[in-house]
Amino acid sequence: MTTRPADLSHFLLGALAELAHRAPAGSPELAVSRTLVSRIKTVGQPGQGAPEPLPEPLPVVDRWLGPASELARTGPAAAVGIALAPLLPCLAFRRRKGADPANAAFYDGHANAMILGPGGIEERGDLWIGLTLMAPGTLYVDHDHPPEEVYLALTPGEWWNARMDWTDPGPEGLIYNPPGIRHAMRAGATPFLALWFLPI
Repeated sequence: MTTRPADLSHFLLGALAELAHRAPAGSPELAVSRTLVSRIKTVGQPGQGAPEPLPEPLPVVDRWLGPASELARTGPAAAVGIALAPLLPCLAFRRRKGADPANAAFYDGHANAMILGPGGIEERGDLWIGLTLMAPGTLYVDHDHPPEEVYLALTPGEWWNARMDWTDPGPEGLIYNPPGIRHAMRAGATPFLALWFLPI
């Protein structure tokens, strides 16, 4: 039987407990949280191990991952930031597929990594949990995807979708994006680090 690494298990339990704690009663955020809790009881397949070196470095990871992680370990979701830290060397950070090099601020100012899901520490197709890092002042391009999504901010940031203006969820909030909605996010004066959760 496949077992989950202790560091990953500790992180998942803490992250999903934080989601459940923050989600209002009867909210879609709470429904997503309960779905994820149910699904992670089944362990997926181990990922490929240590990430392969990238053909070119990602400036945002080299410059901002350390400071963002440090900020996350002292913020409102500090327990999650602390549990995430041992996993960071195991993550394969990538630019968003199709990112335009002509938009240099975004191209060099963001990176995503899968924790659970395709290419993650644990391979699975029924849920994705990932991480987005952005340099200060970076605007993540508008995008959409079929699954609904919940974000947990580990450092300050703002979110927008087609049903709401730019919003800072605050130290105890979450952001919910309904299925298929156009949405974006942006960093302020500090590096941006946020977890995203998608039941597939």
